[in-house]
Amino acid sequence: MIALDPAPRTVHVERCMGTVFTIDVRDPGQWDDAIAEVVAWLHRVDAIFSTYREDSDISRIRSGSLRLEQAAPELDEVLHLCARACVATGGAFTAMCGAKLDPTGLVKGWAVEQAAALLHRHGSRNHAVNGGGDMQLVGGAGPDRPWSVGITDPHDGGQVISVVMARDLAIATSGVAQRGLHIVDPFTGRPATGVASATVIGPSLALADAYATAAVVLGPDAVRWLDGLPGYDGLLVTADHEQPASAGWTKHTTGITTDD
Repeated sequence: MIALDPAPRTVHVERCMGTVFTIDVRDPGQWDDAIAEVVAWLHRVDAIFSTYREDSDISRIRSGSLRLEQAAPELDEVLHLCARACVATGGAFTAMCGAKLDPTGLVKGWAVEQAAALLHRHGSRNHAVNGGGDMQLVGGAGPDRPWSVGITDPHDGGQVISVVMARDLAIATSGVAQRGLHIVDPFTGRPATGVASATVIGPSLALADAYATAAVVLGPDAVRWLDGLPGYDGLLVTADHEQPASAGWTKHTTGITTDD
């Protein structure tokens, strides 16, 4: 038996925004400088958008010590995306938490999407950036090999219920698996409980992230709404362990195991 050289791989793990980010580059070469830029970008996003840091732009706007027009320019971009997501979801996604500005339901996905674009500008054509389970996938995991991403059962973290096989695609999951009932239904002001998790796949992680949050709010009927979103598909796991999916979900999936 001849041992084959593995595909080139550079991996960096960074803790930021209260979660773990993994940068996985599958191209040959030296990627330290590009990864350092990505890490700096993630920490800049945290410094602007964290609701846990008193000195962040968001916290200062919420306290009244900073006006919107004085904030970092990234805030304007994110709020425009939030407005777009609010319209697309019929208000199920919002950048407000009660009377306070809170775009964090979209920020992490947006930050990861921008990080992947930064790596692409540095010349990488095959990489994945994973922020707390939300992933922007570029190219493939190896020659003629797509990325394979397991979707975890929110009711049993040791079980994989579906595997997405993808190139140049984003995958976002929202639900109760890691943070409990943390998604608030903006229509009622109470935690959304009908869906344990919602996974949305599509071209943009920023929007997939927002759409996954909205799907949790909309409940099992979100499948019909997802069917009307061009370019996006989704899989729900309900509180009753059912797994409704949009019509196009299965074209992205195969099997139930993964080693990537």
